Amino acid sequence: MGRLVVIEGLDGAGKRTLANGLEQELGRRGRSVTRAAFPRYAQDVHAELVAEALHGQHGDLGSSVYGMAVLYALDRRGAIEDLRRAIESSDVVLLDRYVASNAAYGAARLHQGADGEFVEWVRQLEVERFGLPRPDLQILLDVPVDVAAGRAQHRERTEQHRRRDNFESDADLQQRCGQVYRQLAAAHWWSPWTTVDGAGQPNSAALVEQHLLDT
Repeated sequence: MGRLVVIEGLDGAGKRTLANGLEQELGRRGRSVTRAAFPRYAQDVHAELVAEALHGQHGDLGSSVYGMAVLYALDRRGAIEDLRRAIESSDVVLLDRYVASNAAYGAARLHQGADGEFVEWVRQLEVERFGLPRPDLQILLDVPVDVAAGRAQHRERTEQHRRRDNFESDADLQQRCGQVYRQLAAAHWWSPWTTVDGAGQPNSAALVEQHLLDT
């Protein structure tokens, strides 16, 4: 049975880069790794609707905090069996975003904190009702909003067909979301968390040494 490890953080925080580093480091140590990312835009109709709503389609759907959160949650619910199989067959399953992203962004949109009603609603929906697998570790890649925004802008310029959505372009929302993420990490919401300074180059080897070698 493998470990489920989630990387969380703002848009442009460097989650994919950290996942690449962790995968390489774990591979050097003989650990098998399965990776996935949420939302699954190319695999799930709920994620497709999310992407379209974030770019202004489907009327007022994008403005509905709970409506969008349900779509995000249904995307993950559809992946439960795949996640369970991956956990059974791999030493480490690395996820780019998971349930905490739904909690953080929705709470930020509603100007609530991690102790607010929305975060509890997400927990009841995704954890209690849908029964999503519990992470063994959640990693918060914490970066200043301006750094994350600069990286997101660079990605938009250099990656074909990559256009920032309404959430990514809202600096105030990103600022509030970062605060909720830090609160979730401090409270070890749902499972253990560790916080990594993402302003520079995170030390993948140190993360593996400290957290991922008991697989």
